[in-house]
Amino acid sequence: MNNVIRRKKALAITAVVAALSMSAAACGGDDDKKPSEGKPAAGATGFNAATTGIVNPSTTKGGELKLWSPQDVDYLDPARAYYGFVWNLQRLYIRQLFAYDSKPGAAGTKLVPDLAAADPVLSNDGKAYTVKIKDGVKFEDGTPITSKDFKYGIERVFAQDVLSGGPTYLIDLLDQGQKYPGPYKDTDPNKMGLKSVETPDDKTIVFNLASANSDFKYLLAMPSSSPVPAAKDTGATYTNKPVATGPYKVSEFTASKGATFVRNENWDPKTDTIRTGLPDSVTFTVTTNPDDMDARLLSGDIDLAVDGTGMQAAGKNKVLKDEALKANADNPFTGYIRYFAFPTTVAPFDNVECRKAVIYAADSKSLQTARGGPTSGDLGANMLPPGIPGSDKGYDPYGLTKGLPQIEKAKEALKACGKPDGFTTTIAVRNNRAPEVKSAESLQAALDKVGIKVTIDQYDGKLSSSVIGSPENVKAKGYGIIVMGWGADYNSGSGFLQPLVDGSFILPNGNNNYTEINDPEINGLFKTAAAAATPEAAAPLYTQINKKVMEKALYLPINFDKAFVYHNPRLTNVYFNDSLGKIDLATLGVMK
Repeated sequence: MNNVIRRKKALAITAVVAALSMSAAACGGDDDKKPSEGKPAAGATGFNAATTGIVNPSTTKGGELKLWSPQDVDYLDPARAYYGFVWNLQRLYIRQLFAYDSKPGAAGTKLVPDLAAADPVLSNDGKAYTVKIKDGVKFEDGTPITSKDFKYGIERVFAQDVLSGGPTYLIDLLDQGQKYPGPYKDTDPNKMGLKSVETPDDKTIVFNLASANSDFKYLLAMPSSSPVPAAKDTGATYTNKPVATGPYKVSEFTASKGATFVRNENWDPKTDTIRTGLPDSVTFTVTTNPDDMDARLLSGDIDLAVDGTGMQAAGKNKVLKDEALKANADNPFTGYIRYFAFPTTVAPFDNVECRKAVIYAADSKSLQTARGGPTSGDLGANMLPPGIPGSDKGYDPYGLTKGLPQIEKAKEALKACGKPDGFTTTIAVRNNRAPEVKSAESLQAALDKVGIKVTIDQYDGKLSSSVIGSPENVKAKGYGIIVMGWGADYNSGSGFLQPLVDGSFILPNGNNNYTEINDPEINGLFKTAAAAATPEAAAPLYTQINKKVMEKALYLPINFDKAFVYHNPRLTNVYFNDSLGKIDLATLGVMK
């Protein structure tokens, strides 16, 4: 586990200031004092500067932060959100017991107390976590946040029949055979029936695990562990107006259009070392035209493409040819992997040799080009990216980093699976992700050369949870290949791999284990790793899991993802946080 830093006494802006050693601001004495309006203090500059430092450090308040995305949010509800960029967006309006520090690079992977007063106290051989809640923390209506609000928020995750879509780690760890149905079917009169979580008083919450788990604090930092006031819960429609605990609250939200966030008057910056709350408002706009979004970015009409996938080819090429524009751009690794998954419930992908045939026939260099060339990422070799404990970038069992199709091996695999003349299948791909569509087209062309005929089904991207996330629908549609991307839920092998390959994570809706692998040996290795004393001790087990997954040919890695990201030069406090794989929204400001 990462150690946490001491709670700071200064205002929220100190999180940025400390990283910059800006002594004047570090005093935290005068919120309204602005350092030379429109002229931020010196910081990191130039191409890729925000990957290692803070660009345009400033404490200036005011203005509107304008965020755009070609992808709508999945949910604003913290129990249901699972898109990486939405977790970043939620740093603006929702807090948890712990949060990733607002620091650039690897320093941003450190967990620090947020609504918790301090680190958890462990007892019962590491199976009990006792957490005290900070004084002075409130919901947007001024109601104090209590331990019962945290318990209720966590109980909501169990109501998968109503609130599907989000991570389910908490169910696996906290249910312990109770088969708790969630608060909507809870027979406890106070809707506090989850036995493993105790609330001895309003300031104390105790989590009782069945076995020690070195990753548990990471789970408490997920949006799904956010407090929710039971009196304000509206079930499936809570996503339209979740109750805020951060510096902003939801003013308006329209699905497929966007959202507006305004100041939360009951957020106390003295309790928050993560967020600065600098802009007066934040707008989030969904677009169906990524090229137009890039043009607006370059013209200064908007501030940031918040989805974090980077610019389209035309915009990127324009920036690369102009040094002045390039100075506002970065090309970081995002922590994501782009891949094809082979659902084993769809014939002939129930046969490992048929899966291998697709992998060998793929033209990995063409796939990289389809995603935008080398700036889109390094060629993928396996399913555990660099930086994740247990990863081995040199492990390349199918020779994918050579960048060439292996036609003869593909034909041999087809013979071995009883399909010497090839077969037909369907690739499912989101219609609002051009690089994914181009990747599908590249694979389609490569497979045609060995007799595998592919139909591409472009579905509405915002319906992923019910289209490719429904095993029943995947089988009914005959989706033999699914195009997707994935980033770690938290920085460990379980945070990255478990939702993809642990059989206990297969869900009827909102599923991420697209291959539907349910291998007892792999499932058991995850349990062994969870009981390890430290993440470092668990790392070799994740290496084993990765190799077993690749031996089964369940996935075709495309690349270890990089994004070419341009930001409006008027943005302040710009940096990439490694825990997010994106520019951290928690501290951004704008020069007016």
